[in-house]
Amino acid sequence: VKRIQKPRCFLLYALAPADLPAADANRILNTFIGDPALPLAIFHDHFIGKAGGIVIFFVETPAERDALLSQKYLEGWHVEIQPLIFSHSPSAFDAQIAFTLKAYRGIDWEVIQREQRPAYGNPSREAETAEEEE
Repeated sequence: VKRIQKPRCFLLYALAPADLPAADANRILNTFIGDPALPLAIFHDHFIGKAGGIVIFFVETPAERDALLSQKYLEGWHVEIQPLIFSHSPSAFDAQIAFTLKAYRGIDWEVIQREQRPAYGNPSREAETAEEEE
């Protein structure tokens, strides 16, 4: 990761320590992605089953990369950070979603974006508990 110099998106996968309640892990992750000293977070979500989540960051410069790698928010967490190949910008990340849907499933991304699907459970509660709501 340290050798990556060009702008691109990075995927961060993070699992909180087992003794950290999901609600606390949720708050830590949200504070982390909102820090303006770090690269731009363009996507995030939290996990069901284990406290933690994923974040897609857009890293434009080596200084931003180094800030991400040296962040202190997730100390004690299991963290993996991987640079992405095709997602070299936020718009390229979006284009990669569209490409994957079209190339592998024959589905149009713009159609999916307009779908009105019902919401299930309570996402805020799920983020606080890391458990699926009925």
